[in-house]
Amino acid sequence: MEEYTSSADRYKHMKYNRCGKSGLLLPAVSLGLWHNFGFVDSFSTCRDIILQAFDSGITHFDLANNYGPPPGSAETNFGKILSGDLAPYRDELIISTKAGYLMWPGPYGEWGSRKYLLASLDQSLRRMGIDYVDIFYSHRPDPDTPLEETLGALDHAVRRGKALYAGISNYDPELTRRAYHILKDLGTPCLIHQPKYSLLVREVEKGLLDVLEEEGVGCIPFSPLAQGLLTSKYLKGIPKDSRADKPHGFLNRSDITSGLIKKLNKLNDLAAKRNQSLAQMSLSYLLHDRRITSVLIGASSVIQLHDSLECLKNTEFSDSELVQINRILRIK
Repeated sequence: MEEYTSSADRYKHMKYNRCGKSGLLLPAVSLGLWHNFGFVDSFSTCRDIILQAFDSGITHFDLANNYGPPPGSAETNFGKILSGDLAPYRDELIISTKAGYLMWPGPYGEWGSRKYLLASLDQSLRRMGIDYVDIFYSHRPDPDTPLEETLGALDHAVRRGKALYAGISNYDPELTRRAYHILKDLGTPCLIHQPKYSLLVREVEKGLLDVLEEEGVGCIPFSPLAQGLLTSKYLKGIPKDSRADKPHGFLNRSDITSGLIKKLNKLNDLAAKRNQSLAQMSLSYLLHDRRITSVLIGASSVIQLHDSLECLKNTEFSDSELVQINRILRIK
């Protein structure tokens, strides 16, 4: 395997945005390891994508305890790269992980108890071979655990030095505001929120973004390309070996309807007029809102990674373009 040396120009073309009211800057595009980085995937390809991302100015790598498959394998693979190629650059990296979804059997292997969150963080640190993560998230709210307990665990992780910042994911606007004030009272501010947001999933525009702006919390949407739907892959249906064609994953064949394909093609036509691909326009749409700190992309190849990064060349939209997008998607 060829020895890696980072690009001297790695910070030349990336834009960095302040995360809420904190002192932390995040790249406008971050890399998520939800898919394509587990033991079922090619390690060589994983390594190439991660190193090319860093060479392109992506300093933020987002993981969770259960990313794979199998669960935990994305952190293990990332840890191998971190201990080798990226070992000299730890202080240039923002590494995040999460806990909340099912990770191991029994009553202590998921949700939001202090027992689970802190045990999970220790496991994640061991898998990645590091002493701390930069951001530790509550991956989802737990309806049966007091919010104070869940967020107290995040505060404890920060105070122990096993995380530098605390974040939340998949919290609705009301819970987000409550979480913000609990963490503020504990003395560990809520740095960032990670919601599901794309052109096809717009719920965050109905209150969450307003809360984040009011409280000074950053926002980093996941699934900005809707599991690959907002790419050229599905313009003619479901191609072989696509995410919807795989037995594992979160995109089902039933999600790809003829009505959706028509909408995707209309959006693709609009993107072409902007001299962008559908994926680039979809990412640019999120970044045109100044409340968005970073968009969290996935990638199955270096080519796909570089294609997504082209979104940074045009993040402005005319009023007419925004109207056209909403008309295509029938959003008022």
